[in-house]
Amino acid sequence: MSNAESVDTDVDIPTDKPILLFDGKCNLCNGFVQWVIDRDPEARFRFAALQSEAGQQLLERHDLPTESFETFVLVEGDDYYTRSTAALRMLKRLGFPYSLLYPFVVVPRPIRDVVYEFVAANRYDWFGQRDRCMVPPPDIEDRFLDGDVR
Repeated sequence: MSNAESVDTDVDIPTDKPILLFDGKCNLCNGFVQWVIDRDPEARFRFAALQSEAGQQLLERHDLPTESFETFVLVEGDDYYTRSTAALRMLKRLGFPYSLLYPFVVVPRPIRDVVYEFVAANRYDWFGQRDRCMVPPPDIEDRFLDGDVR
């Protein structure tokens, strides 16, 4: 999708819970989403692939690139966070023991993001990728925002 294009259909995006946007074709990212789901029985998070209509709409809403999927994004209401900040905020919301890692937020973001960006740059080589975005199983599909995947 070029910058001149926009998402054709507005997706109804609920704002009552944080939303994790992830690369739906990345095996590491899909594994990470499953990890969060397994540790979030209270369903505090919703999910959307960056490539989905909902993901694209949220990226546009926050003036983020709609073609580059090098990071996951945590959307909390009108605010958003990327890379290591998104990961640390997500861990904090998961509660103990994961929230014990949140104090690392005091480490300057450029230093934290070096590790994040290294893994992101190599994730397809190390973990592979899918031909298409994951389809959530019926028991958790209500946690994923609707929208066709691009």
